[in-house]
Amino acid sequence: MIEFRHVSKVFGSGEKKVEALKNVSLTVREGDIFGVIGFSGAGKSTLIRTVNLLEQPTSGEVIVDGRNLAKLPEHQLREAKKRIGMIFQHFNLLQSKTVFDNVAMPLVLSKKKKKAIEERVDEVLRFVGLEEKARNYPDQLSGGQKQRVGIARALVTNPSILLCDEATSALDPQTTQSILKLLKRVNEAFKITILIITHEMEVIKQICNRVAVMEDGRVIESGTMFELFSRPQTETAKNFVRSVVRDEIPAGFHPFLQATEYHSRFFKLAFFGAASGQSVISRTAKVFDVDIYILYGNITELQGIPIGHLMVGLTGDDDEIERALIFITGQNVEVKEVLEDGSQHKVDFERFVGNVVHG
Repeated sequence: MIEFRHVSKVFGSGEKKVEALKNVSLTVREGDIFGVIGFSGAGKSTLIRTVNLLEQPTSGEVIVDGRNLAKLPEHQLREAKKRIGMIFQHFNLLQSKTVFDNVAMPLVLSKKKKKAIEERVDEVLRFVGLEEKARNYPDQLSGGQKQRVGIARALVTNPSILLCDEATSALDPQTTQSILKLLKRVNEAFKITILIITHEMEVIKQICNRVAVMEDGRVIESGTMFELFSRPQTETAKNFVRSVVRDEIPAGFHPFLQATEYHSRFFKLAFFGAASGQSVISRTAKVFDVDIYILYGNITELQGIPIGHLMVGLTGDDDEIERALIFITGQNVEVKEVLEDGSQHKVDFERFVGNVVHG
């Protein structure tokens, strides 16, 4: 649906040159709700604006529905852009126009017939829940209502793609939730592909099925939402994930790690999807001659998929602990050993298996 092929964008020249995008390659599939997340200055806004040619790439190609819009004749480009809706952080409404007239504007500019305009505008206003506000002006609306007008305006031309440029950043958390639910309905009801840029991980968590992380004009990580949250690969992605998934070891537990009287080894266990932390711990304690106690734990749900983290202490013979850990990892659980200083290290299971086989 949308393919970025080695896209770069440079603003200015000489000492004032700024490389906003650096060789970005990325694919947004048809029907995706695709999130692009990054800190300010990462290149997110520039990237999304290349889709509808609000920004022309300096090099590379942006392919939309199989076509490079930059190479289309003017009349074909105008028609292609009608299939790409866009909503903005600050709504971009005309203050002197009513809600109805703001939504109708794209159809008026396309010289549609009055009756067709009225029918279509009424239809999209009902969909976003603003049919009773049609004759109001923007300054009579709340922030959430203004964004619903922006969504209705973007939908009025029956687009196949919806671009969302920080669409919830100016809204309070409760209103953000309602707008995200509306965008989810848009995707499901009309099969519209949605590309969202944001610096809020909560947005990614709520509705995106795929995500890319940007930093300094580059895509540094991409994959499914679940992959990003369960196993982030870069430090930037890990920092974003930590903003909504609390997996760090609380400082108050560090004395446990250093107390020799416990004679324990400590591990952090991460559970993904169907794996249940409580059942794995219970079964491990029954099968192996080890004592297991839980120091702390939490569970986060991502669009119905649970992700859990536990910090546990294991007491017993080292070989038996190693056998228990091999069993635990076989239950779709990621295991890291926590050392006295609080640092975490992946367990060397090849060494464990060797010990168990030769032991």
